[in-house]
Amino acid sequence: MAFDNESLEEENFAEMFAASEKKQETSRIVEGEVVEIQADENRALVGVGDKLEGIINLDEISKDGELLFNTGDKIKVMITGYYNERPKISYKKVLEQLKTIEFIDANKENFEDVIIEGIITKKNRGGYVVEADEVSFFMPRSLAAFKDTDDVVGRKIKAQVVKIDEEQSSIVVSRRKLFNEERKKKKEIIDALMESDTIVEGTIKKITSYGMFVDVGGVDGLVHYNEISYKGPVNPSKLYEEGDIVTVKAISYDKDKRHLSLSIKAVLPDPWAEVESELDEGDTITVTVSNIEAYGVFVDLGNDIEGFLHISEISWNKNVKNPNDYLTVGEEIDVEVIEINPNTHKLRVSLKRLLPKPFDEFMKNFKEGDIVTGIVTSLTDFGAFVRIEGVEGLLHNQDISWDKGVKCKDVLKSGEEVEVKIAKINNEDQKISLNRKTLLESPIDKFSKNNKVNTAVTGTIRDIKDFGVFVSLGDGVDALIRDEDLSPLIKEELEAGQEIEAAIAVIDTRRDRIRLSVKKLEYIKSQAMLEEINDNSSHSLGDLIKDKFN
Repeated sequence: MAFDNESLEEENFAEMFAASEKKQETSRIVEGEVVEIQADENRALVGVGDKLEGIINLDEISKDGELLFNTGDKIKVMITGYYNERPKISYKKVLEQLKTIEFIDANKENFEDVIIEGIITKKNRGGYVVEADEVSFFMPRSLAAFKDTDDVVGRKIKAQVVKIDEEQSSIVVSRRKLFNEERKKKKEIIDALMESDTIVEGTIKKITSYGMFVDVGGVDGLVHYNEISYKGPVNPSKLYEEGDIVTVKAISYDKDKRHLSLSIKAVLPDPWAEVESELDEGDTITVTVSNIEAYGVFVDLGNDIEGFLHISEISWNKNVKNPNDYLTVGEEIDVEVIEINPNTHKLRVSLKRLLPKPFDEFMKNFKEGDIVTGIVTSLTDFGAFVRIEGVEGLLHNQDISWDKGVKCKDVLKSGEEVEVKIAKINNEDQKISLNRKTLLESPIDKFSKNNKVNTAVTGTIRDIKDFGVFVSLGDGVDALIRDEDLSPLIKEELEAGQEIEAAIAVIDTRRDRIRLSVKKLEYIKSQAMLEEINDNSSHSLGDLIKDKFN
């Protein structure tokens, strides 16, 4: 018999199997009769002769919720022992034994070639009971080839049949023998694969994110995603499906880890030899977009060669967010070769270097002072970037509105059109400054239409500084009263929120400034009083002064 004799001669496996099923001599099949169905108790009473009744769980004689037997029906049961003189019976074990006999009859001539896959359902002193396809097998502890632990029951295993006992209807299996046979077969296959230039076909069993497991003659090897194509790392699920046949070559075997590494690209000619001899950096080539990722685009040069177009090399627009907005898979484009690395098999290309530089085009079409319409591309704490025909300019917060408290993000949205004036073009740094408030009527321009120099106005003190007092005149207009223009008022007695009257001293619309003077107002009032005195000779000076201050 061609199996491990480690303990088969010393151990009576039939006895051990019988022990796992209780005493073998009491395990006999008899024909009984269903005496009573006790549904409330979920059991049935079955007469088995000699006025003895056994109890059987209704779950054993039910299928899909329907009872297979009713009161008065004949039923074959196995008596497995006795408890308080009442026989212990089982219908399930009858079915199991019938299945076991069928298995023995079908495999007794060549049982050593039979491998079963089942679940360990129980263990005892001698070993384990394994159930597969409703057949019970016995695996001695010495042939288990694993450490006996409490969680063994329920474990799924594969084992090889090593002994059949027709008389006892028992079948012995060995996990250890199966392992030894598989290890021996695997070594023979690997030795053959590792021979120089051995090329074989294999079947893809499993595809993962890092590669594919391929069955080559009963041995699984890994084709890492780096070993699929000369393009570099590829996603195997986009090229293959489980069950596909592939041609591979073994490239290494780790004896300690028992890992077999396979390669698909090792079977193919190396196309990089042609790249190194035919292409130079700076060459313009036509390629096909093969894959688009968030960080860039992979392009196919043909002959299993792939180049990479980084997102920064797609357009002169610095705000490229998604390459899909510019390119589509399958599209043919011209690109410039910017790097060839023969050691790492990396080829980088650029699309934007074949396109006109937007700033050069901008300089041809625009000049400082032009009023243009642009698109807001992004908003920041300090302003907004506005794209004008492929070039971005900066609209600073201080240039968005005459209201100093307004920021760009308060009044603009990304994607919105905005009319601006080109304030400055820095050709050396390729920077553009924009202005929007100069296109709007300033509050001081509006103020100047209704108010003239030397006119008296009333405002509210907004802020007191070391050099003077800022006064709010309403409608976004602020004015400054310098310290020397406060007289006869005393600065230390003034406070924010207080009303103050003064004369307009200066309106500078170009510099957007207004200056007031209390001192000048007093002078104007004095001059007016003198003029009134001169024009009114009928009144005495004392009367006029009294009227002025009443």
